Amino acid sequence: MTLGGLLSAPPAIVAAGVDVFSDALRAQGADVHDVDWRPPGFGDPADLAALALDPRRNAANRVAVERILAAGSRLVDVRPAREVIGLADRTLLHSGPPLTWETASGPMRGALIGACLFEGWADDVEEAETLLSSGAIALDPCHHHRTVGPMAGVTSPSMWMWYLEDPVHGGKAFSNLNEGLGKVLRYGAFNQEVLDRLAWMRDVLGPVLSTAVRSMAEPLDVKNVLAQMLQMGDEAHNRNRAGSLMTLRELSPALVEVDAPSSDIAAVLKFIGGNEHFFLNLGMPTAKLAMDAARDVPGSSMVTVMARNGTEFGIQTAGTGDRWFTGPANTPVGLFLGDYGPDDANADIGDSAIMETYGIGGFAMAAAPAIVRFVGGTVPDALATTERMYQVTLAENPAMAIPIMGFRGSPTGIDVLKVARTGWLPQINTGMAGRIAGTGQVGAGLVQPPQECFEKALVALAEETRRA
Repeated sequence: MTLGGLLSAPPAIVAAGVDVFSDALRAQGADVHDVDWRPPGFGDPADLAALALDPRRNAANRVAVERILAAGSRLVDVRPAREVIGLADRTLLHSGPPLTWETASGPMRGALIGACLFEGWADDVEEAETLLSSGAIALDPCHHHRTVGPMAGVTSPSMWMWYLEDPVHGGKAFSNLNEGLGKVLRYGAFNQEVLDRLAWMRDVLGPVLSTAVRSMAEPLDVKNVLAQMLQMGDEAHNRNRAGSLMTLRELSPALVEVDAPSSDIAAVLKFIGGNEHFFLNLGMPTAKLAMDAARDVPGSSMVTVMARNGTEFGIQTAGTGDRWFTGPANTPVGLFLGDYGPDDANADIGDSAIMETYGIGGFAMAAAPAIVRFVGGTVPDALATTERMYQVTLAENPAMAIPIMGFRGSPTGIDVLKVARTGWLPQINTGMAGRIAGTGQVGAGLVQPPQECFEKALVALAEETRRA
């Protein structure tokens, strides 16, 4: 057949994967042939069998899921890191699994340098690099302190933190305050603009928020805000517009009553109102509270942490506690700002994948079809992604309902065994940091964990099963 004949004939369409594509084509009168195909699974057959046949597994996963679904989140305070988590002097927290200065990526190094300058531990970049390379500054993952931080996640003793509690299980979780977009510390920028903003957040924003939050008659129910966001077009990772506005609405009455200069109150309101990602740093510890509630459940194959430090991607599971299973972080694929391109992007970075671990963010892309304009892809891609994530999770979260899917609960509780059997890796949408220290944000896109993380977790879970 000539090319012209091929284009003029009725199309013969073969569809593989979720039904959303073929159903949409059939609705338009197309002839569609479905093929039952999926990526090949992975893992040693003996390990897969050991985990699948573990008599504890179903009950353990049920316990883990029930704890996640029951967990709540209330904002109770805003306090400096040295007070709220006892962060010692000359100690910095970072996102992802453990790292050293030698293994830190460009944006992570930039954020660590900026934090040293902000704290006054160094007078210039060279002095900061000397301190960090000599080991004079201790580095520790945020997750080791019940804390989460987006992108580089760097938190220093003087930074103010959101303090959230789970009224059901009694857990606590923390996060620093969101700086906004562009050239900010979490993306590895550390110029004077960044340092001046951090100083204002320390001297004005933190104290004003603290006074306002403590004065509220009822603590802000952050989980409730999170649930409403999904009804309003946010997926709560890369799109937080509705959540940030709702938070501003809830905090404003208390903010305007704070005994502070009117210029400070006005500046705080303007900052929050102009920061579409302000809520992210409240949503992340909410997810952290839920996932921490499911920790240490012997026999459970559910993932409790996904986190990246810009060099490695790491996961933890309910059945293996605090053990990290790591692999080289992939580089996101998506849309770039200005003249930036793929060569400018660093590998995946940030604790914000706790949102996908909880079952929102990339898992709930169907709730926020507009997100594809920010991270790339199409609306059908967003719907298909959520459909696919149901295949690798243990439950649906009724509190996090997705309107376009008939208010079906978001896919929740990533199962290592299901990931290995299907070969489908969790989908994350994320910002992209420039690979060179000091660059800042260069874009946003989509990324998946390295398969290696799940391969290692599968082996460890199987070994734990055999010992039980």
